Amino acid sequence: MPKPLSISAKITGLKYKPLLVRELSVFDIGKIATAFDAAGSFLLDFSKEQRVALSWWVSAKRTRTYPYARVYDTLGFAGKKVTIIPVFKRVF
Repeated sequence: MPKPLSISAKITGLKYKPLLVRELSVFDIGKIATAFDAAGSFLLDFSKEQRVALSWWVSAKRTRTYPYARVYDTLGFAGKKVTIIPVFKRVF
């Protein structure tokens, strides 16, 4: 049986001022399935005090359809930002 794949990263020291970002829709954590169907990036409310900006890649395919705009739209949010990147590992 293959070992599970573990990917982690820590990015520090970035400073930026995003321009031309769109206003993100806000979804409650209970409506996360609806949020994924409706938008590629959005704000996700866990409670009144906890909110994250979430963006996601539609697929892990290697094409020129990179989701930079989705990720960029979340950079204007002052709180935590999360990007979901699908990873597939082929086992032979």
